[in-house]
Amino acid sequence: MGKTVQRLIFCFALASPFAARADDAWSLHAQATFVDQYHPAFHSPYLGTNSLSPESVGEETFDLTAFLGVRLWRGGELYADPEVDQGFGLSDTLGLAGFASGEAYKVGKSDPYFRLQRLFFRQSFDLGGDSTTLEDGQNQIAGTRTANSLVITAGKMSVTDIFDANSYAHDPKSDFLNWSLIDSGAFDYAADAWGYSYGTAAEWTQDRWTLRLGLFDLSRVPNSTELETGFGQFELVSEGEARLRLFGRAGKIRLLGFLNRGRMGGYRGAVALGQATGTTPDTALVRQYASRGGGALNLEQEIADDLGAFLRASLNDGSKEAYEFTEIDRSLAAGLSLKGTRWGRNDDTFGLAAVVNGLSRSARSYFAAGGLGILIGDGRLPHYGTEDILEAYYNAAVTGWLNASADYQFVANPAYNRDRGPVSILALRLHAQI
Repeated sequence: MGKTVQRLIFCFALASPFAARADDAWSLHAQATFVDQYHPAFHSPYLGTNSLSPESVGEETFDLTAFLGVRLWRGGELYADPEVDQGFGLSDTLGLAGFASGEAYKVGKSDPYFRLQRLFFRQSFDLGGDSTTLEDGQNQIAGTRTANSLVITAGKMSVTDIFDANSYAHDPKSDFLNWSLIDSGAFDYAADAWGYSYGTAAEWTQDRWTLRLGLFDLSRVPNSTELETGFGQFELVSEGEARLRLFGRAGKIRLLGFLNRGRMGGYRGAVALGQATGTTPDTALVRQYASRGGGALNLEQEIADDLGAFLRASLNDGSKEAYEFTEIDRSLAAGLSLKGTRWGRNDDTFGLAAVVNGLSRSARSYFAAGGLGILIGDGRLPHYGTEDILEAYYNAAVTGWLNASADYQFVANPAYNRDRGPVSILALRLHAQI
């Protein structure tokens, strides 16, 4: 941990003079995030290939990202986000459907390695209305945009850069860490093992509402490091957002729908083949070109100047294997975010949330017969239960560019298994940005 923190401070000392020079023609920013996560030993009468280890375990992750942007012409901007990653999620990012750290990828390495996570073009068209100011920031160049606009984005990005946003629960670098709190748990969004895809999206904004539509490449095979090209296997995603005021306080309602088209295996077919051949069911053996859809309701509401609340509810077609994200077929999450103004810490934030994740009946049968998924698979599932997670964090501002967070998660029925757990997960997070 000591070497990682020293590396973080050194990188930011070098980069800060350059980031300060960003103007309305270009933008340069950087971030670094370190997460040290640990859980003590917990009850486990058995475990399988994809189980969370029942032993006392600690892991850490580190990433360093540069956000480079240049304005090509009026409304046209090009962005690139090179990144260095290192580390592992708990149990190699296995064993929890609602995994414990959004900073942990499905690919872990002991040594730092380089990736170009984003490379995309954005074109904005002003359509009238009052002019609003855009502040310089990560993947945003300072400028203006009218209240009514059309924004087209194309290239390599994360689907959740545009869809399923939430002011209180969406950024594992500063708010909640759990996958099924920062995103809608049953939203099986297109992504490689690092969470990114090739695609294009359009956002049409008029006054108090926005409509979004996107087309993205799926992985070549489910949960892969390689993306499809040419949209041979693809995801269509749409979202409507309404901005409302309740008792004079700002709020947003988002309704999202998605459809994945690709080679995927059905749970019932995999179980039937396993029974016929006397083997463990495997969805990879029954894959065929098919569709898997779902939707999500996403709410956020300001309650007071320093207090906000959010709620997410999502579900999908649970008859087929999860393609990209995780084995969650339905999910309900809710939480609160409180700024530290009440105790004289204006830049601090306390968050508290809970989520209940569930599996379809066909998915339960598959995992009960010993099947493996993207993140879960205890080798058996004799006593199913919803995966219930409680998370609390405190994010403290240390300096103008450095924050430190303490995080606690309690997980009942990890991987939907009432025979294992519960487990407590603690984390320390350091996040710097310029």
